[in-house]
Amino acid sequence: MVQVKIPTGCDRLDGFLSGGISHGNITLFYGEPETGKTTMALQCAVNCSRRGFKTLYVDCDGSFSAQRLSQIALEDFERAAELIILMKPASFREQGAVVDQLPDLVARNFGLVVFDTLTSLYTLGVAETPNKTFDLNRELNRQTASLAQVARTQKVAVEIAGQVHSVLDDPYVSVQPVATRVLKFWADTIIRMQPTGNPQMLKVIVEKIPDDARPGKSATFPIKIDEHGIHDHVER
Repeated sequence: MVQVKIPTGCDRLDGFLSGGISHGNITLFYGEPETGKTTMALQCAVNCSRRGFKTLYVDCDGSFSAQRLSQIALEDFERAAELIILMKPASFREQGAVVDQLPDLVARNFGLVVFDTLTSLYTLGVAETPNKTFDLNRELNRQTASLAQVARTQKVAVEIAGQVHSVLDDPYVSVQPVATRVLKFWADTIIRMQPTGNPQMLKVIVEKIPDDARPGKSATFPIKIDEHGIHDHVER
């Protein structure tokens, strides 16, 4: 059976991913603030609507913008707006309730589920109740495992935007997703959005793809972000 793909809108990245992010899989996009994670999520939602599928967009940190959606969708804005179902959980507990409802919520004609950002309410919960960090981490693992199950059983693509934290690795400082072990364990595809010295330029680093796609390979692509979304960077 041919696997359905949702294009990211970046041709080189889509080519490496054999057409885009896959139904049945979790794709993690992570990076520092202002590295295009929400723009990528909106762009995938627009491309999903162009293929006639709905998107459930779970906005966990207030990043969703109708104006940004219109800039990306252009003449397809009305169609995209009709096919994107927006939910805004106010707490980590509410986020868990959304996850638990997903099998019913995405039962008909959904192609994509977006969580932007999956770990923001978790991080807030840890900050407010540090004595419950173990329980919150276990709940995050449960939610992410449920997302993986929904992706497989409902045949939808699940896209997660992830926050990062600094990791000291003498003599270097690197970044990893918040709740690294949980997110990286469950994600089938992992893509890092990395800043450059130019605010309109980013690097996309493919760190992991499904074993049956291109085993053992990774890739780095320069991309451009502007008012109309994220695109390939063409050297001149």
